[in-house]
Amino acid sequence: MTDFLHIALSFPTVIFTFLLVVVAVYWLTVITGLFEAEDDATWLGLGGVPAGITLSLLIALAWLLCLIGSVLTPAGALTAVPIAAVALAWLAVRGLLKPLRRLFPQGDTRSRGDFIGQMCVIRTGTATPDFGQAEVTAADGASAIVQVRTTGQDRLTRGDNALIFEYDKDGEFFWVMPYESEH
Repeated sequence: MTDFLHIALSFPTVIFTFLLVVVAVYWLTVITGLFEAEDDATWLGLGGVPAGITLSLLIALAWLLCLIGSVLTPAGALTAVPIAAVALAWLAVRGLLKPLRRLFPQGDTRSRGDFIGQMCVIRTGTATPDFGQAEVTAADGASAIVQVRTTGQDRLTRGDNALIFEYDKDGEFFWVMPYESEH
């Protein structure tokens, strides 16, 4: 056990040991709900697969390969071990995650403009000129909770129907007005 700790805490493996601790802390915060692991890794060439998963696998594999390389490589060539570990880990991660791409959506293709003209249902206690949220259903059946504001004296309450008529880019909310459906 002491040999393992010595190798894990000495150069070059210590670089990846530190990163592995960072990964473990990241996933603990995700599990406890402090972070959300939703970003995607398009910048890594693996579009659709969350970056947290991609980087975690890359670091874990690089650490393992560096640990093995540190044991098998002569002391004079240890500086090449981390570079080789990252390169091999990158190839392995690309191969491992390629089949997973189809399990992760490629991003939301809807735009905010698609909601204009749609009916929504107020989900907060009230919707006023300063505050409110509503649920809107897109053409594909997916629903979203969006920020809404009313104009003038309109005051909507939970469960009221409203019509989305404009999007405010600066405030990042939708303008709504009461919607009376004809039954």
